[in-house]
Amino acid sequence: MMDFSPLLQPDRGQPARAVTLLAPSGFDAWLTRQPAAIRALAAAQRFTAKPDSVLLIPHEADIAVVAGVADPASPWALAKLAESLPEGSYRLDGAEVGANALGWLLGQYRFTRYRKAEDAGPRILLTRDAGHRDELLRIAAATAQVRDLVNTGAGDLGPAELEAEAQALARAHRAEISVTTGETLARDYPMIHAVGRAAVRERGPRLIELHWGDPGHPRIAIVGKGVCFDTGGLDIKPSAGMRLMKKDMGGAAHALALAGLVMAARLPVRLHLLIPAVENAVSGASFRPGDVLKTRKGLTVENTNTDAEGRLILGDALTRAGEEKPELILDFATLTGAARVALGPDLPPLFTDDEALAADLLAAGVAEEDPVWRLPLWDGYDEMLKSDIADMVNAPDGGFAGAITAALFLRRFVPRETAWAHLDVFAWRPSTKPGRPKGGDAYALRAAYRMLKGRYSG
Repeated sequence: MMDFSPLLQPDRGQPARAVTLLAPSGFDAWLTRQPAAIRALAAAQRFTAKPDSVLLIPHEADIAVVAGVADPASPWALAKLAESLPEGSYRLDGAEVGANALGWLLGQYRFTRYRKAEDAGPRILLTRDAGHRDELLRIAAATAQVRDLVNTGAGDLGPAELEAEAQALARAHRAEISVTTGETLARDYPMIHAVGRAAVRERGPRLIELHWGDPGHPRIAIVGKGVCFDTGGLDIKPSAGMRLMKKDMGGAAHALALAGLVMAARLPVRLHLLIPAVENAVSGASFRPGDVLKTRKGLTVENTNTDAEGRLILGDALTRAGEEKPELILDFATLTGAARVALGPDLPPLFTDDEALAADLLAAGVAEEDPVWRLPLWDGYDEMLKSDIADMVNAPDGGFAGAITAALFLRRFVPRETAWAHLDVFAWRPSTKPGRPKGGDAYALRAAYRMLKGRYSG
């Protein structure tokens, strides 16, 4: 994983180029204060402080930088600079580094597992806020972890590799970890086993669990969908639909990253991380349309679509999470295409019946510029899950309200007395923005972390 710490350094007065952040509304006033040479330079470069534009000014045998930004406090205000400035050290002129340093760090993120990145040299930002520096570095690292995991090809990232990520996390924070596989998985977590049983042995299904923190502290659970590749099963996807299915473990990547943030911050909670990890493969052992599946909760599920597998494995994991009687459960999942149709790639739908939890997550998303959008757990659609032969179906016919019915399916496996939120994340950025390259990405991660800090920091 990329080490961001060299890119954000304490400011001890060392030499650095000055960076002035300038909103378009302040451009005219700024320009009138400049000498004729700088006004001419701005005109020659057609610089008007448009967001993400840069004016380089010769200064004492070096350069000074004026950068156009929409909002200097935005996490992404410095992202374009970090991508485009020459190698060297920089400090903000007349301002302190804040959350905008996150974009500076992530603007220099590169995924290099399969191709060496061009070595542009580090761009170093100086900050006088040493305490906030550590937190920003942790958030950047967590975001990069999600990106790295999602960007990795499924041939190199299966259930065993997700387990190895969780094992490394446990070692780093002295957490307890357990993994359920084989006959025990088939008996105790029948839906996880059913979805993953078609894979070859070394990519077999498993439930990964991590426990951390004082048992006397409030219990919380974080659950992440870990479908390491999704063919669609016997209801096989077309090639276009299968192209990005390496990202179907994006929920697990988010859960791992959020758990790491919680432990690194030493929030006073008893954390339970659960990752059902499978590959939805095709073989003679594949589960079939029309099969009736048992569940850990004791309900029966008529499988009407083998490509609606994520909710199945989450059902068993959510049941296990509820058995520990947590006061809060969060789950992340790349669950439905319907969520993308409704809200697009950048805006994850939030589902919860808990008004306080909804308010906290929505507010945290606004504060972090990591938004979520609440969709209803509409009780009137619950009847769509009816089955003629079992307690419920996993995927209603017709496709109406697909993201909502998927969330309603999950709700049946969560204790009614437990606050629960489901985040249907895309985990993929289809086009590049400053600090956010095309590829795997984290959505609602910073929002969820801010919400947890607000509730449990004391």
